[in-house]
Order: sequence, then structure tokens, then C-alpha cells
Amino acid sequence: MISSPSPWIPTLTLLLLSLPIIFFFTSHILPPPPPPILSLPDELDDLTLFRRAAAIDSHPTHKPISRLGSTNRKPKIAFLFLTNTPLHFAPLWERFFNPNNSVQIKHLYNVYVHSDPTVKPYVKPPGGVFSQDRFIPAKQTFRGTATLIAAARRLIAAAIIDDPDNMFFTLVSQHCIPLYSFQFVYNSLFEINDHQVAELKGLKYKSFIEIIDQDVNLWDRYTARGNNVMTPEVKFENFRVGSQFFTLTRRHGLMVVKERRLWKKFRLPCLRPQSCYPEEHYFPTFLLNVDPDGCAGYTLTRVNWTDSVNGHPHTYYPSELSPELIFNLRRSSFALPYMFARKFSPDCLKPLMEMADEVIFRD
Repeated sequence: MISSPSPWIPTLTLLLLSLPIIFFFTSHILPPPPPPILSLPDELDDLTLFRRAAAIDSHPTHKPISRLGSTNRKPKIAFLFLTNTPLHFAPLWERFFNPNNSVQIKHLYNVYVHSDPTVKPYVKPPGGVFSQDRFIPAKQTFRGTATLIAAARRLIAAAIIDDPDNMFFTLVSQHCIPLYSFQFVYNSLFEINDHQVAELKGLKYKSFIEIIDQDVNLWDRYTARGNNVMTPEVKFENFRVGSQFFTLTRRHGLMVVKERRLWKKFRLPCLRPQSCYPEEHYFPTFLLNVDPDGCAGYTLTRVNWTDSVNGHPHTYYPSELSPELIFNLRRSSFALPYMFARKFSPDCLKPLMEMADEVIFRD
């Protein structure tokens, strides 16, 4: 007698054949898991670092010796590189910092790098101004999370501790390039043509940070962590957005590393990641609330958002590069021109180097 096939066989077969379809729709319908927040050990490490920075600057007579060994008392610009990939444009920045191996400007800047230590392959220091001792102790970073706020604060704190002559703090990424010579940037920030060097350490300078209150997505960004989550520390009327990249004065840098109240809110994970970019919200909101008159309200880094994809700005490729592009990227409707720009693909290095001396660094 021949037994009849089990009635479960067609059902199991259909289920197995349906699994790929189920996985496909599940991954496209269900929201992605929220990104991890900072761990307690990372928070405690940061708190120790920030307290050191605040303590050092509260005792101006006790000034640390810079690792660069500089005895020059002129004010400096601290360039803060935030990266999770190799520094592809290191040769261009090397030319920016050391034109013709100029000794005259070597004591007018410091370089600091925060490189995600978990990325593979490991980001190796390219040498020159990006030597190993320029890389600060770093933590893992995730796009669209408070880890990028923490990384920027670590860079600021490290620069404050390292050299008391760091008076401006300029945050850039591995995709940024300079649009002018270093001397032009320095003279513009410190107003060399209008003031005596002896006056440069005054508190009259402003931070160049974008602060926007008319963004059409402002409410969505504000409520990205949930309704009423940001209150009472951050009211909607005091919430702002702006570019992730800025140039802060030392006074504002100290305020940032000392801040705790707003951080408790901005460190929280977002329920709607597509509306949440904490690194673009925290700094404009905080500085607007503590010192709006001390901020220029615009950034010195040009970004092209005309054809953004998934929150990423336009990426320039070699075929788009020309002297005219550099000149257009410089143009600004504000008091100062744009001095940096992003986002450029790594293969732009060769054409950028070819036009560096005759175009980019010819002010």
C-alpha cells in the first residue's frame, strides 16, 4: 500500500520559497534599528577630557607646553579633522600649511585628527603635518548620531589643552579642501589688515557657524526623538540647525566643552533617523542660546545641496573641476568668502594639485 504524501510538504515548500520575499519586504518596510548611543565608559572618558580643558583655561598662568614645542606667542588656528576614511587630500593640505616649506607660518597653526579607530582598513597617519602625534585618542563614530558631536568636542578639548595660543577652531572633514592660501585664511580671521597683532587676543572675534531658523524640516528635526522629548532644556523656538562644519573662537570652544545641559537631550537616539542629524543641530542651538551676538551666523565651508542624496551633499568629481569652479565656490553673500569646500571624491586629488599654486593658493 502506497502512503499518501504529507499535507505539510506543500506548505513547507511554499514557506521556504517565500522567505526571500519576506526578508526583502521586512528590510524595506520596518524601520532600521536605532544607532547605538555613547557607552558609559566613553562618556566618562570624555567628561575627564573636558574637565581637563576647562581647568587648564581657568588658570591662564599655568600654560601647558605644546607638543609642537613652539615659543611663538602669536595666536593660532587649530584645524580639526574629523574622519573615518584615509586622508586622501593630505598632500593638498600639506601644500596649504607649508607653501614652499615656509617657516614663517609654521607657528600659526596646529593640526588635530579624530579618526574612527574601528574602521577597516585602519587610517594610517600620512606624515608631514598629519604625523602620528596629531591623532588624538578617538572613539567610534556613526553618521547621524551624537557620536559626531562627541568627536568634535574631543577635538576642541584636545586643542584647548595642547596649546593656549589656539584661538580659532576650524572643523573640517576628509572630504574638505581649502579654497585659499593659509595666509589668506589667517589674515581674514584675525583681521591682520585692520588691527595690531597686540590686539588679537581680545574677545571681539566672532565664531563662524551657520544658524538657521527657517528650515522647512525644522519641526521634523526637532521631534525626531519623539514629541516633547527635548523640553524643557530645548524649546522649539530655540532650536536651530546649520552646517556641521564651523570655525569657533576659543571662548566658544570652552563653552562647548563645559556644556552638559543640552547634551543630555542631543545624545538621545532618534526615532526617525532620516530627520535626525544631531551634529547639525547641537552646536547652532547651543551657541544661539548662550551667545547669539558672538556668532556670525554663517559657515566658511561651502557645501552644494542642490542634488543631495540620502542626506549627502553633491560630490564633485574630476570632470567637474576647473578654475571657474574654485572661483564660484569662493563666492559668498556674507562679509567673508567661503574658505573651504566639500564634498570631493578622492580621485580629485591629482587635478586639484595641478591647479593648487596657480589657482587655489593664488589669492
